[in-house]
Amino acid sequence: MNAKFQSVDAQLDAIRKGVAEIIPEAELRTKLEASLKSGKPLRVYLGVDPTAPDLHLGHTVVLRKLKHFQDLGHTAVFLIGDFSAMIGDPTGQSETRPPLTREEVDVNSRTYLAQVFKILDREKTEVRYNSEWLDKMSSYDIVRLCGHYRLARMLEREDFSSRLEKELPISVHELLYPLLTAMDAVNLKSDVELGATEQKFNLLVHREIQREYGLPGEVALTMPILVGLDGQRKMSKSLGNYVGITEPPDAMFGKLMSISDQLMWLYCDLLTDLPSAELHKLRAEVERGAKHPMDVKMDLARRIVSDFHGAQAGAHAAQHFQKVFRDREAPEEAPIHKLARGGKKKLAALLAELALAPSRAEAERLIKQGGVEVDGARVDDVRYELDLSAAGSWLLRAGKKKFLRIVVD
Repeated sequence: MNAKFQSVDAQLDAIRKGVAEIIPEAELRTKLEASLKSGKPLRVYLGVDPTAPDLHLGHTVVLRKLKHFQDLGHTAVFLIGDFSAMIGDPTGQSETRPPLTREEVDVNSRTYLAQVFKILDREKTEVRYNSEWLDKMSSYDIVRLCGHYRLARMLEREDFSSRLEKELPISVHELLYPLLTAMDAVNLKSDVELGATEQKFNLLVHREIQREYGLPGEVALTMPILVGLDGQRKMSKSLGNYVGITEPPDAMFGKLMSISDQLMWLYCDLLTDLPSAELHKLRAEVERGAKHPMDVKMDLARRIVSDFHGAQAGAHAAQHFQKVFRDREAPEEAPIHKLARGGKKKLAALLAELALAPSRAEAERLIKQGGVEVDGARVDDVRYELDLSAAGSWLLRAGKKKFLRIVVD
């Protein structure tokens, strides 16, 4: 046995945590056994198209799994799809997605890396860009690639079949997307590729194309989609139900404390390194009344904030929440009020409109006295405005016991 790696069973236990599907798991075991015997790490990669500049906790679910492989001693490859982002992944799209410009991709790529290294070890991560090989493909190379996959199989894909049934357009470049990104797997000579469950089709195409190019097929590992703060839809910035990984610690903590007790367990599983056995024990203690769910949720929020801002910030955010919210008997789930998008709005006017203060004058007095907070941060400037022009979510507190979460869709 090579001392560099844990036993295969121990590695599989760590890898399985939170995973939706391993395709096929028997092959992963075989690859791990060969790695253990030879001492050669597996090449595990995650490809991300930099379509937006900011990451939220939903993005980190798959990133954390890549970190698990990295911690087990395997080679973590973070692939930036700078070429493929300009095509546009059709996954989950009901219409053709407009491609990004090179300038947009370059800006987003730089921002992505700064955030990704909050999770991955910068020194141990292999960063690649798929323009390295896709930019060099000739028209002959592309035609040859297309010859390795059948159109009928491509159109079986749910996104495409649904659009065909509805007589919605599908552009030819969208059909090329999974084939061109399969060349990532070919050029990286990957043993394992990670992705969200909605990426399963692409991952299976990549595995098949690898074989067509004379390589062993990679193992496809998919992770669940993280449900957002509303407990219903996938976490998304456009839906306002997200927690950004660069948000201030107190804001992150407050948002995480707003999730339901039921959703808390999914977050514990997908966003922390708590072992499965410990999670089962915690859940059993909550169910029999030996532990309060609020305590579990506070520990969850502290862990997540600490991951991105450090242990001291996590502890401080927990103390802040305890002092400001819990000791003042804030509700576990604040009422939600949805607002239409608009421009900037004075906080005092908004408090009066939402009946958090009897009048605008009273709202201004409350603000001056330090009795108003937005996402756990005190506001004492009566000129303070909220920007309602884009989707977002804010937890408002007026006085000691009036709480309201406003959501702009």
